[in-house]
Amino acid sequence: MPRFLSIYKTVERNAPPSPEEMARMGKLVEDGFKAGYLVATEGCLPTALGARVRLSQDKFSVTDGPFTEAKEVVAGFAILNASSKEEAIKLTKDFLQVAGDGECEIRQIFDAVQGCPILAADATAKKEPALAS
Repeated sequence: MPRFLSIYKTVERNAPPSPEEMARMGKLVEDGFKAGYLVATEGCLPTALGARVRLSQDKFSVTDGPFTEAKEVVAGFAILNASSKEEAIKLTKDFLQVAGDGECEIRQIFDAVQGCPILAADATAKKEPALAS
Protein backbone atom coordinates (compact mmCIF):
# COMPACT_ATOMS: atom_id res chain seq x y z
CA MET A 1 0.00 0.00 0.00
CA PRO A 2 1.36 3.45 -0.83
CA ARG A 3 2.49 5.66 2.04
CA PHE A 4 2.10 9.42 2.12
CA LEU A 5 3.82 12.13 4.13
CA SER A 6 1.51 14.89 5.33
CA ILE A 7 3.37 18.01 6.50
CA TYR A 8 1.22 20.35 8.60
CA LYS A 9 1.94 24.09 8.43
CA THR A 10 0.22 26.79 10.44
CA VAL A 11 0.93 30.09 12.17
CA GLU A 12 3.15 29.63 15.20
CA ARG A 13 1.30 29.49 18.50
CA ASN A 14 2.54 31.20 21.65
CA ALA A 15 0.79 28.75 23.95
CA PRO A 16 0.53 24.97 24.15
CA PRO A 17 -2.68 23.26 23.05
CA SER A 18 -5.49 23.19 25.60
CA PRO A 19 -6.36 19.93 27.38
CA GLU A 20 -9.48 19.71 25.19
CA GLU A 21 -7.42 20.12 22.00
CA MET A 22 -4.94 17.50 23.22
CA ALA A 23 -7.78 15.07 24.00
CA ARG A 24 -9.36 15.52 20.54
CA MET A 25 -6.01 15.04 18.80
CA GLY A 26 -5.16 12.08 21.05
CA LYS A 27 -8.39 10.36 20.04
CA LEU A 28 -7.75 10.97 16.33
CA VAL A 29 -4.21 9.58 16.65
CA GLU A 30 -5.35 6.54 18.65
CA ASP A 31 -8.13 5.82 16.14
CA GLY A 32 -5.67 6.19 13.24
CA PHE A 33 -3.20 3.71 14.71
CA LYS A 34 -5.97 1.22 15.51
CA ALA A 35 -7.42 1.50 11.99
CA GLY A 36 -3.96 1.01 10.51
CA TYR A 37 -3.79 4.14 8.37
CA LEU A 38 -1.52 6.10 10.71
CA VAL A 39 2.09 4.91 10.64
CA ALA A 40 3.74 7.76 12.58
CA THR A 41 2.97 11.29 13.69
CA GLU A 42 4.59 14.01 15.77
CA GLY A 43 4.10 17.66 16.55
CA CYS A 44 6.93 20.20 16.58
CA LEU A 45 8.07 22.41 19.43
CA PRO A 46 8.30 26.20 18.86
CA THR A 47 10.76 27.49 16.27
CA ALA A 48 12.64 29.31 19.05
CA LEU A 49 14.10 25.89 19.89
CA GLY A 50 15.01 25.07 16.27
CA ALA A 51 17.49 26.03 13.59
CA ARG A 52 17.67 26.22 9.80
CA VAL A 53 20.71 24.76 8.08
CA ARG A 54 21.41 25.79 4.49
CA LEU A 55 24.09 24.74 1.99
CA SER A 56 24.80 27.19 -0.82
CA GLN A 57 27.88 27.20 -3.03
CA ASP A 58 29.62 24.70 -0.70
CA LYS A 59 29.09 26.93 2.36
CA PHE A 60 26.85 26.11 5.29
CA SER A 61 24.84 28.70 7.16
CA VAL A 62 22.93 28.07 10.35
CA THR A 63 20.12 30.33 11.54
CA ASP A 64 18.75 29.81 15.03
CA GLY A 65 15.03 30.24 15.64
CA PRO A 66 12.62 31.79 16.18
CA PHE A 67 11.72 32.27 12.54
CA THR A 68 9.67 35.44 12.93
CA GLU A 69 9.74 36.22 9.19
CA ALA A 70 7.81 33.05 8.38
CA LYS A 71 4.05 33.41 8.00
CA GLU A 72 3.57 29.69 8.56
CA VAL A 73 5.85 27.12 10.13
CA VAL A 74 6.00 23.34 10.07
CA ALA A 75 3.94 22.31 13.09
CA GLY A 76 3.97 18.54 12.64
CA PHE A 77 3.81 15.59 10.30
CA ALA A 78 2.09 12.27 9.76
CA ILE A 79 2.95 9.22 7.68
CA LEU A 80 -0.21 7.65 6.29
CA ASN A 81 -1.05 4.30 4.71
CA ALA A 82 -3.54 5.14 1.99
CA SER A 83 -4.62 3.29 -1.14
CA SER A 84 -4.54 6.50 -3.21
CA LYS A 85 -3.79 10.21 -3.12
CA GLU A 86 -7.54 10.79 -2.83
CA GLU A 87 -7.68 8.68 0.34
CA ALA A 88 -4.67 10.55 1.76
CA ILE A 89 -6.48 13.83 1.07
CA LYS A 90 -9.58 12.59 2.91
CA LEU A 91 -7.50 11.51 5.93
CA THR A 92 -5.73 14.88 5.91
CA LYS A 93 -9.06 16.74 5.83
CA ASP A 94 -10.14 14.73 8.89
CA PHE A 95 -6.90 15.79 10.63
CA LEU A 96 -7.40 19.48 9.77
CA GLN A 97 -10.93 19.35 11.23
CA VAL A 98 -9.27 18.53 14.57
CA ALA A 99 -6.06 20.59 14.23
CA GLY A 100 -7.74 23.76 13.02
CA ASP A 101 -6.54 26.39 10.57
CA GLY A 102 -3.49 25.59 8.50
CA GLU A 103 -2.51 23.55 5.49
CA CYS A 104 -0.96 20.19 4.80
CA GLU A 105 1.31 19.28 1.94
CA ILE A 106 0.82 15.65 0.96
CA ARG A 107 3.63 13.77 -0.78
CA GLN A 108 3.76 10.09 -1.72
CA ILE A 109 6.79 8.40 -0.17
CA PHE A 110 9.19 6.60 -2.49
CA ASP A 111 9.07 2.82 -2.21
CA ALA A 112 12.09 0.98 -3.63
CA VAL A 113 9.95 -2.10 -4.39
CA GLN A 114 7.15 -0.22 -6.16
CA GLY A 115 9.36 2.50 -7.64
CA CYS A 116 8.06 5.88 -8.72
CA PRO A 117 4.56 5.75 -10.29
CA ILE A 118 5.32 8.61 -12.70
CA LEU A 119 8.61 7.10 -13.89
CA ALA A 120 7.03 3.64 -14.18
CA ALA A 121 4.20 5.02 -16.33
CA ASP A 122 6.75 6.84 -18.52
CA ALA A 123 8.81 3.66 -19.01
CA THR A 124 5.70 1.62 -19.87
CA ALA A 125 4.54 4.21 -22.41
CA LYS A 126 7.96 4.18 -24.12
CA LYS A 127 7.97 0.36 -24.38
CA GLU A 128 4.50 0.05 -25.93
CA PRO A 129 4.52 -0.14 -29.73
CA ALA A 130 2.77 2.65 -31.59
CA LEU A 131 -0.80 1.83 -32.57
CA ALA A 132 -1.52 1.45 -36.25
CA SER A 133 -3.61 4.24 -37.73
